[in-house]
Amino acid sequence: MQVNTETGAIVFTDIVGFTHFTEERGDDVALALLERKEKLVRDALPDSGRVVKELGDGLLLWFGNACDAVTTCVGLQVNFEREATDDLPLWVRMGLHWGCPRRRGDDILGHDVNLAARIVELAGPGEVLCSAAAVEAAGDVPGLRFEELGPVYVRGLEEPVPLLRAVLAL
Repeated sequence: MQVNTETGAIVFTDIVGFTHFTEERGDDVALALLERKEKLVRDALPDSGRVVKELGDGLLLWFGNACDAVTTCVGLQVNFEREATDDLPLWVRMGLHWGCPRRRGDDILGHDVNLAARIVELAGPGEVLCSAAAVEAAGDVPGLRFEELGPVYVRGLEEPVPLLRAVLAL
């Protein structure tokens, strides 16, 4: 199988507390929550984005355009909050990095994918955390601002990673 590279935005999504939610509410309700989240994501994807794969309660997304990636992620958080109910809370966190992963078939892998996976681990419910590389690639994003979190040590990497939180500009 041929392995290629392509520069783009790598996004991981994760439902916060999904294991506890499943234990408390049961598999059928958990599945309904996953289906609601995945429909919202698929409906929001621009032409430059795609779902690479489903990862349990998370998704790996790819965007050819950094601005589209950040805008979509923040917009999704707004939609998740609007669509959440007491029965189906959508506490989703997202981690976004701009890099050049290896592409193997429809999948992507490599250091940049690993870094995006580590960034999502640091996000709280409703947060979109971005690497400085992603923010630089996105440039000025209308309607959004970025809050610096500073260099943060992430699991598995020796050097700290500059992270920013993407939020709606009010």
